[in-house]
Amino acid sequence: MSKGKNDFLLSEDDRMKYEIAQEIGLGDKVAELGWKGLTSRESGKIGGLVAAKKRKQKK
Repeated sequence: MSKGKNDFLLSEDDRMKYEIAQEIGLGDKVAELGWKGLTSRESGKIGGLVAAKKRKQKK
């Protein structure tokens, strides 16, 4: 995901969500439709990966 001027307005958690969405191939869908355009399964996958990444960072 490219860095733009609005990246500074996002929290660290939001940046992580966008990064993970991009990594699993949902970045374009989020950009086009927003977070509400994702299925519950897609949202859950992102949430699970965010949680796992946070747990790993705490160690």
